[in-house]
Amino acid sequence: MSFTLQPISRADLQVLADAGVPDGVAGRTADGALPPPFVAKRSLGQLAQGQEELWCHGFYIVRDTDGLVVGGCGFKGAPMCGQVEIGYAVSPACRNQGAATQGVRELIQRAFATDAVSAILAQINPTNASSTRIAQKLGFIKSEVETGEGGELLVQWVLRKSLGG
Repeated sequence: MSFTLQPISRADLQVLADAGVPDGVAGRTADGALPPPFVAKRSLGQLAQGQEELWCHGFYIVRDTDGLVVGGCGFKGAPMCGQVEIGYAVSPACRNQGAATQGVRELIQRAFATDAVSAILAQINPTNASSTRIAQKLGFIKSEVETGEGGELLVQWVLRKSLGG
């Protein structure tokens, strides 16, 4: 199965921030596929601060066969010290079809196509076996465990840009 990343517009981010469903994806979105309001609010705040859209607008993950939005992914802000963090989620009904893997693979390509990124970070709860498999499959290396907001333990998975680009 194949999937395409479609940028989430500022207008859509505003609707998502208000816990709504944007008109452009209404009726073609799997349950639980849209980014939660806090993600959209973070993105809008970063855009208001002047960050480049690539690093904060996010993407819908769209199934090519029927145009269904099955999830979302994106960067969590502009690169800092050459590293950018990614996030992704797929509707429970649409998991194990390759959507997250393809979405993360495209994020990797977009990030490493810039000179601003030499490493990509994915923070994954150690009980999230599916996300751990995606990180391993795509070449991320397990690093330390840190405590995130709210006390959640998160394993740091890092993918470094190869010297050849």
